[in-house]
Amino acid sequence: MKHDVPPPGLPARPKLRGDAGAVAMLGTVAALYFAREILIPLALALVLTFLLIPGVTLLQRLRLGRVVSVLTTVLVSLAVAGGIGWVIANQLVDVANQLPQYSQNIHAKIEDFHSPVTGQLGRAAASVEEIVRELSSPAAPSPASPSPRQSRKQPIPPPAPASPLPVQMVQPATSGWTELRNLGAPVLAPLGRAGMVVIFTIFMLLKREDLRNRLLRLAGLSQLNLMTRALDDASVRVSRYLLMQFLVNASFGVLFGFGLYWIGVPYPALWGAVAAILRYVPYVGTLVAATLPIALSLAVFDGWLRPLLVLILVAGLELITANFLEPWLYGAHVGISSLALLVTSVFWAVLWGPAGLILATPLTVCVVVLGRHVPQLSFLHVLLGDEPVLAAEAQVYQRLLAMDQLEAHAVLGQSLKEKPLAELYDSVLLPALSLAEQDRHKGAIDAAREEFLFLSINEMIVEFSEYQQADSAPVSDVAHRIICIPAHDRADEVMAAMLAQLLEQKGYTTLSFPIAGPSPNEVLAAIEAGRGDVVCISALPPYAFAPARAVCKQIRERFPKLKVAVCVWGFGGDTHKAMARFERTQPDCLSTSLAQAMEQVQELVASTAEAAPLAG
Repeated sequence: MKHDVPPPGLPARPKLRGDAGAVAMLGTVAALYFAREILIPLALALVLTFLLIPGVTLLQRLRLGRVVSVLTTVLVSLAVAGGIGWVIANQLVDVANQLPQYSQNIHAKIEDFHSPVTGQLGRAAASVEEIVRELSSPAAPSPASPSPRQSRKQPIPPPAPASPLPVQMVQPATSGWTELRNLGAPVLAPLGRAGMVVIFTIFMLLKREDLRNRLLRLAGLSQLNLMTRALDDASVRVSRYLLMQFLVNASFGVLFGFGLYWIGVPYPALWGAVAAILRYVPYVGTLVAATLPIALSLAVFDGWLRPLLVLILVAGLELITANFLEPWLYGAHVGISSLALLVTSVFWAVLWGPAGLILATPLTVCVVVLGRHVPQLSFLHVLLGDEPVLAAEAQVYQRLLAMDQLEAHAVLGQSLKEKPLAELYDSVLLPALSLAEQDRHKGAIDAAREEFLFLSINEMIVEFSEYQQADSAPVSDVAHRIICIPAHDRADEVMAAMLAQLLEQKGYTTLSFPIAGPSPNEVLAAIEAGRGDVVCISALPPYAFAPARAVCKQIRERFPKLKVAVCVWGFGGDTHKAMARFERTQPDCLSTSLAQAMEQVQELVASTAEAAPLAG
């Protein structure tokens, strides 16, 4: 059996070819940086395309042509954005014009900052200022030593100060075109980028089907299914993110405006709208949006209470939104972990500046979707996605290898809240033991960790013995014993203990033998003492059939009429072919899971109970 194949339920390790993958990643980052002047407008246009597609689709359903629908949607959007910007700019100018009315409050606040502080803090501050003043004062020049030829009684005249040379900076004469260019560059450059974004958006809306088909053809006809699913997934996730972001920012702006209105800050609707718009810039926009109303409250009000209330309002709203509302909404619809979103925001901001900070989440969504659907890029989904990359069984095994029983028990306890005990054993502990057996047979586990692993699992099984499923009803016939025998090693013993525990919760009388317990003759004697017993032989791969066949042969030769069930835990092959490997000493049934073993044991007990009156 191959030992490098993960058990069912465990994801395969994402592959990233070493040197080729590193070169490809570095080349991609370099291309993103050096081509940012074109890629930033293109990315912004792509985001706007996702926003405007529903409007274009609605107009087309009203029997308008594609060109008319696109131009109407774009012009209306530009008009709305321009109108909002114009209103906000006018109100900001009004605020700036009214600031001189509050000059007395502003001067009073400045004087409060400059007033001396009394007490120990004031004395400490004065001491620090005095030390800094002494250190920063220029040192006295040392007197020059007299010349040996000069008389000691003759006074030394002071050196004549050197007169400074006048320096005058002369600017070269510039032409009118140069001055016009220097004046217009700060305005024309953003307008040019905005124009590029609008043009890209119009062409993307007009030719979106053609662009999609070209992308599919570029990926290859053999990848149509893969690329179709990737494009659909990306479009759905980006659209949902943009919708959720709009709802969150709008709600934040409304609540912020109402809070400022209740506090009494002038122009609350203006600051609410500014906060809603600036929150599209992650992490920085809220700070900038909060600075303006806080500064205005400092200028308008006499005391410090209302500015403090404004600070508490914006901090409380941001904490609730960022820590509860956004992770709940964005995590469910975007599929990016919070830490990955923070790291990628910093990455895109460093790479593309403020535009990269705004586009960080949509771009990261596209990257995660590629990692989800393209096998060669699956490491991106592992690094950036919010889905658990380690299954519960792998987490339990890893924590036991790290000798952290507390966290392993916590993982099992969380799984126990979601599934019954038998399913927990089958889906978590059984695969974890399979991983341990594979590593143990490879010699990859030292003796101390192996001992800790088995002791910890045995302790957990004992703790779970008090667990009783709510809908489990005990069986009525408890006259038959179920004898659980491990085939070879301690892993078989652990699985036998699990089966015995589950059967006891069903009301059966069970007897489980340890590996280092009685001799084989004593076990056979215990079996002979009971009539109508059912023997369950527990064996865990990779080396399970040989010891299980040996134990089954020994029992069959001495008790040919005894009901025997062999449990090869986690075996995924053909059970009929596996039964043939036992040759003439075949068991009555072969189970591969605890749930199946319990069902088959119940059938064997029922058949034994029916045969007993006939034999009598």
